[in-house]
Amino acid sequence: MINLEPIWLTAKLALITTIILFIVAIPLCYWLSYSRFRFKAVIEALISLPLVLPPSVLGFYLLIGFSPENAFGKFLSDYFDLRLVFTFQGLILASVLYSLPFMVNPILSGLKNLPPALQEASFTLGKSRFVTVTKILLPNIQTSLLTGIIMTFAHTIGEFGVVLMVGGSIPEETKVVSIAIYEEVESMNYYNANVYAGILFVFSFLILLTVHLINNKSRKTTLY
Repeated sequence: MINLEPIWLTAKLALITTIILFIVAIPLCYWLSYSRFRFKAVIEALISLPLVLPPSVLGFYLLIGFSPENAFGKFLSDYFDLRLVFTFQGLILASVLYSLPFMVNPILSGLKNLPPALQEASFTLGKSRFVTVTKILLPNIQTSLLTGIIMTFAHTIGEFGVVLMVGGSIPEETKVVSIAIYEEVESMNYYNANVYAGILFVFSFLILLTVHLINNKSRKTTLY
């Protein structure tokens, strides 16, 4: 009998992570696109680090940092009664950090490809920065926004190393689908593992298909 709780927990984690990252990514990408900060390249490299860093490495350092035995974890525990190790809250923060480049990079690329005159014209017409971003810049990078949202959600769905290190495998708390697959294989229960893996396989394919369809449609619109 398949337990649907890991599927629901995974979807919940992916949804919350995607919403948080979308809210964070918009001002961050705008600042990276238009700021003259000298060390922007360092910030961009740090954001993209999870793309090349082994998940177990990032998960290990997050586990150490979130631990109540260390300064950050102790501060959260003592002053906010918040524990991030082996909790769903910890999974959310770990997923936000691990999936950050999947939201930021497409949006940042879209903003950088916009002509600078677009923002300058908006300011010349007396539009505020907020109106310029929300009414002019973002509508012109809808494809980048959708790509960032879809890829972030899909990437969070498939996380394993980071969530295993930070969250462990607590039923109804941190046991997501990827962890469930691992445990089913360890128990040699290949039928359940196959069902879980099949769900992730089909979902991942549909996500990538959607991204390619959106990009192809965007290219055709640009050409015509």
